[in-house]
Amino acid sequence: MQEETARSAIDTFISAFNASDDSYVTALLSQALTSDVVFWGPLGRSEGIAAVERFVLDIRSHPAGTGTMVRCSAVDMPDEWARYQWVFTTPDGGPRLAGTDVVHLRRNLIDQVIVFAGEIEPSAS
Repeated sequence: MQEETARSAIDTFISAFNASDDSYVTALLSQALTSDVVFWGPLGRSEGIAAVERFVLDIRSHPAGTGTMVRCSAVDMPDEWARYQWVFTTPDGGPRLAGTDVVHLRRNLIDQVIVFAGEIEPSAS
């Protein structure tokens, strides 16, 4: 049951990267994250949905164009923390960023996100 809850929150979080319009990002994040979420990203620690929203909007405004973020592994939840792998690909086979996120849930929402991003590389044809 806990893995299902984690998977649902993670997939909603990822859907914010793929929203049809920037105006939907906050609503999607609010469905997946606690208001006091702690976000450990490539630029350090930040707090709150607005901080995560800035990160998501930065990824969405990639110079190569709006890309697609997908979860490319199952959600593994050995204890209180869940982890999964993801990949972000830009249009027309542009740069690709892959990584692993580790999240912690509180009251069925993500209250901590740790992003481990890999190198940007061209996608395989």
